[in-house]
Amino acid sequence: MSVLELSSGDLALSAILVLVNAIASLALGLQIHRPLLVAALRMVAQLLLVGLVLRWILGHQSPWLTAVAVLLMIAAAAREVASRPRTPLAGSAGLRISAVVVGTASLLTVGLALSTALRPDPWYDPRYAIPLMGIVLGSVLNSASIALDAFLTGARQSAAIIEARLALGQTRQQALRAPRMAAIRSGLLPVINQMSAAGIITLPGIMTGQVLAGMDALSAAKYQILLMFILAGASGLAAFGAATLAMWRLTDGRQRLRLDRLRDQTRT
Repeated sequence: MSVLELSSGDLALSAILVLVNAIASLALGLQIHRPLLVAALRMVAQLLLVGLVLRWILGHQSPWLTAVAVLLMIAAAAREVASRPRTPLAGSAGLRISAVVVGTASLLTVGLALSTALRPDPWYDPRYAIPLMGIVLGSVLNSASIALDAFLTGARQSAAIIEARLALGQTRQQALRAPRMAAIRSGLLPVINQMSAAGIITLPGIMTGQVLAGMDALSAAKYQILLMFILAGASGLAAFGAATLAMWRLTDGRQRLRLDRLRDQTRT
């Protein structure tokens, strides 16, 4: 099984496509050539740096290095989730919720996959654990951030209805059921669309990479199916957790809606 190695010249040739877009932006006056080129340079620097770090971690095969890398990835994803809502929670509540949701959803699903379906030896093999965590975190980040934003926005827009229901004796779960369910559905839409399109409209990245690396196409398809199931489970946990924890934060023990716990991002 041979792997096609890419040279710096190969990468430079592919970069011409980005330069063409930048030139088109200049010609058409789109004013996106600068952010496009900056994003491309950042992407190259970030991926090369990650590649060097992963090469070092893979060479040591240490459970402690693997754990540190995974925790740093979770922390970065949690920070991103907390910063996404248009009307974020005040203080550090959003970051705490994001950390719990992202950490729980990703660790549970990745741990399950490593201990049951993949079973690498050792189980913490960074060659499996870190890439799998990275893929799962991407899906968890999307689902959690969408669900959190949808719930907080929906609760704020429906505040009068929610407060009326609470005044009539409904519990916080009953009064906030509609925005919470809507938020969970919104958070699951990306992974549902991804599963629906896989194989017919798009050829997923993991399967493509394995086929390019020389793996049998059917075996690569099985790995992709396993991955999609993992992503669906992680996304569901993330969307449910984000909406539910936000619901508890946005109310108190006296069954009151606490919009004062929201921060208007436009004022910061």
